[in-house]
This record gives sequence, structure tokens and C-alpha cells, in this order.
Amino acid sequence: MNRTSNPGDNQTGTSQRPFRVTEDELERALRETLAGRVAAPQPLAADPAAVALRRARRSGRRRALSGLALAGVATVLVTAGMAQLGEPGGNHGTPTVVLGDPRGFSPAPLPTATAPAPGPVRAELDLILGSRLETSGGEQQELTNVGPVERAQRLPDAGGWLMTSATPAGRTLWWLPPNGSPPQVLLAGADAVAVAANGRQVAWRDGPDLHAAGLVGGQLIAANQTPAPAGAEPVGFAGDAVLIRQPGRGGFATWSRSAGARPGPTAPNVLAVYGELPDGRVVGLVAAGKPGRPCVALLDPARDLSPVRTGCGPELAVDGLGAISWDQRWLLLNGAGKAALLIDLRTLGTTVTAHPAGPPVVAGVAWTQTGVAMHVDATGGLVRVRPDRVLDGERPTASTIDGVAPADRPVVVADAGA
Repeated sequence: MNRTSNPGDNQTGTSQRPFRVTEDELERALRETLAGRVAAPQPLAADPAAVALRRARRSGRRRALSGLALAGVATVLVTAGMAQLGEPGGNHGTPTVVLGDPRGFSPAPLPTATAPAPGPVRAELDLILGSRLETSGGEQQELTNVGPVERAQRLPDAGGWLMTSATPAGRTLWWLPPNGSPPQVLLAGADAVAVAANGRQVAWRDGPDLHAAGLVGGQLIAANQTPAPAGAEPVGFAGDAVLIRQPGRGGFATWSRSAGARPGPTAPNVLAVYGELPDGRVVGLVAAGKPGRPCVALLDPARDLSPVRTGCGPELAVDGLGAISWDQRWLLLNGAGKAALLIDLRTLGTTVTAHPAGPPVVAGVAWTQTGVAMHVDATGGLVRVRPDRVLDGERPTASTIDGVAPADRPVVVADAGA
């Protein structure tokens, strides 16, 4: 069927206006359209960058507000803690405060303040700890080959130290020079050794004889000797006279160091001696009254240790463990019970007042020149006795000395004084 043309109809068999578009023209038109859209962009319905920025600002404000709130809480807690510290019986714990964003945050606990671990005891006097000398100034020196030390004493004028050790062959007296040199043997194989309180004289028993000598620069000089009574041992000095203890409770005697002298008669009522006063009298114990109870006495060595003054009162031990202070006022010794006693020698009269002074003495007592007595108790602890505190009612206790084996009992080194 053929269609006829209509003047008002644009659909004819052929185009009256040819509209041929080449591929290049189509591509160019597409390019122009896209370029126009880039030059004049339409606003996006949702901007991802703007959203991210707004969220970040909101999060920052929340964190700032959280920090300020926690800071306020911390201020309140600290203020409340300070107020509680000022109240009796308040909570004395230290609060832990964390500032910042708490979400998903687990802070590590702050370190709690604790007391420092106890370290080695620093004593006012030198100590021998096992095979080591530790001075009051903190210096240490090994005592090579010395063996177990029984007693030790610092020499005057920085002259070093004297130490007595026990060996199977007897007592050995060592001199430790002050320059760090090894210990040197002064005596070996003695039955007993005694050193004067000032460190200038030494007495010892060797077999059947008593010996005594001066000590200068680590050398024994001007030695004397005399036959010894059976079983007698030197225990100390009163001036130049050697104090001799008879075995058991046989009493005490004196021996002058002058050439050819013999020990004096024995005073059987003298039970113990503790030291010498400046006037030459000796502080000791005598058996007084009936049945011969131990009493504190002042003894005259020039009259065969006859008592000059005697005071009785407390029950006293007769083990001879004790010493008098450098100012000659105080005597620390053992009571008959399980305690040491402190006695004021200035008040010595017909009666004696004794003050309990802590654990009993099991070895020597050493006094500092400032008036503190030091000794080691049965547990190996160091005991400090201050007379002023004892008079106020204090009961001294032992302090543990770290780094000392149980078998190595510490030894307090006596001060040589002037």
C-alpha cells in the first residue's frame, strides 16, 4: 500500500532537511556537554567530607566536656581526700585519678608508695659480719683466713683493729692494719687473750705462764711473764695491772707487770669485773650478805680488789657479761632473769636501782663515746641501749642484720677511746 504525501505531514519517504551527524561531531558534542556540567556543578545532596568534619568536631566537643567533667570529679576527690586525711580515723588510702576519654580505656594502676626494703644495719660502731669487717662509715674489708672472731677492738690514733679468733689450736690475736693490708698474726695458740680498753696493752696465757706486753704500731713490746696459778686466765686491766680470773667461782686477783712480780692473793668474794674508773677503782660484783647474793661494788686493785662501796638490790647474773660507759656513769649487765639491766653508778649506795634494758647480753658489750651501748642478742640481732630512753620506759629490741648467715654471729667492735 502506497502512502501519498501530505503537505502538513513531516514524515515523508526522504528527509527534506538532511541531518547527517558524523562520529567526530557526536564526540565533540558530548565533550562540550560534560565540560559545561563541570564548570557549573550542581550541589551534592550529601557531602562526605563535610559530614566527616562535623562528626569530628562533635566528638572533640564531647571529649573536651568529658575531660572537664572528670577533672572536676578529680578535684572533688582530692579535696575530699585531703579533708579525710585531716580527720581522725579517716581513710588514708591514696586515690587514683585518670583524666581523659574513658571509653575503651583501661589505665594501668599507678605504683603504690611503699617503705624501702630494710637494708644492712649501719651501726655507730664497726661490725664484723662473718668474714667481713664493716666500719661505721660503710667501708668493708674481707678478713681472709681469720676464722670465727670472738672479740674485736679498734685501736686508737687510727692504728687499725685487734681481733681474737678461736681455732682448734687455741686463741689467735690478729692485727688488721688501717691501710687495707691483710690481717697479721700477733699471737697464736694462746689459751686466753685480754686487751686493755685503750688498746695499748695485751695479756695472754700460754701454757703454765701469764704474759703481758705493750702494743705499739702493730708490734708487741716490753713483754713480761710469770708463772700462772692453775686454770687462771687474764680478763682485763686496771692501769698496768692485769686482772686474773680463777676458774669457776674461785675469785679474782691482780698481777703487776713489773719484772719479777707475782700475782697477788685471790679475792674469793669477787664474782665479776666490768671495767675501770678514772680513779683506778674497778666496777664489779661481789658476794655480799647471806647467802652471798651478787651486789655491785667498787673495788680497789691496790688492796687486792677489796670492796670500797657496795650496793645491793636486783637479782644479778654472775656471767661477767657487761661493761661500763665511757663517762663511767652507766653499767649494763645481765639480770638473773631474761633481760639486761641498766644501773646508774652515780647513785650507787647501799641499794641499787636497775632499769630493764631489753634482751640479755650473750657476748661483749661495746659503748660508743656518745653514750649508746651495743650488743648482740641470742637471735643474732643488734641491740642498741640508750640510757635516756630506758629511763623513759623504752625497752630496746634487736634489729635484724641482713646478709649474715645464722651460724655467723655478728661481733660489735669496741671503740678504743682516747
